[in-house]
Amino acid sequence: MRILLAVAAIAAAPFAVPVAQAQDSDTSVATPAAAPATAPDGTRAFGIEPYIGILGGYERFDRQSNAGIPIPADGRAFDGGLIQGVAGINVPLGPVFVGAEGNVAKGIKGDIDWEYGAAGRFGLRAGESGLIYGKVGYQWVNFDALGKDSRDYHAMTYGAGVEVGPKDIGLGGVTGNSGVRLRMEINTFNNAKSFRPMAGLIAHF
Repeated sequence: MRILLAVAAIAAAPFAVPVAQAQDSDTSVATPAAAPATAPDGTRAFGIEPYIGILGGYERFDRQSNAGIPIPADGRAFDGGLIQGVAGINVPLGPVFVGAEGNVAKGIKGDIDWEYGAAGRFGLRAGESGLIYGKVGYQWVNFDALGKDSRDYHAMTYGAGVEVGPKDIGLGGVTGNSGVRLRMEINTFNNAKSFRPMAGLIAHF
């Protein structure tokens, strides 16, 4: 990148001298400043946005074969409430964005002990500060119901969600203004063999 910038500067040098001379000879002409690139909603088109968040929700696993998870003898489904922490980055690309996120969740009631994993996100920027996205990743889950020393079960995870945040509390865009957004999403484990709605707050910087 630095080499390209240097080459561009050298190539532009012969044109810079006549322009400077013309400005010296005619000071009545003002040169407008170049406008920064923006997305269609007026916010910065490109950048990097780190964020952290906390969510709460519930997950219910199918009673059929699912990534090797044993089927309970009484035929019921493993399920439970969750508190989840997330951390990641968004990379806005004009009207769209991509990103990556890690998560750790603790079961607070029911059969689930811990979950952890990572996912990539991609989607659209909506309005002043909203996001509409899909996500694909890999998740590990451990069950209290299977004993203290039970192993982790793992599989691909898929999801979709939205994030919203009103401009009037300092959320002017995906980058450039810190603030809090509300996230609502639904995830599934191993080819739609669990149902996992989550909601919470995301603080971006």
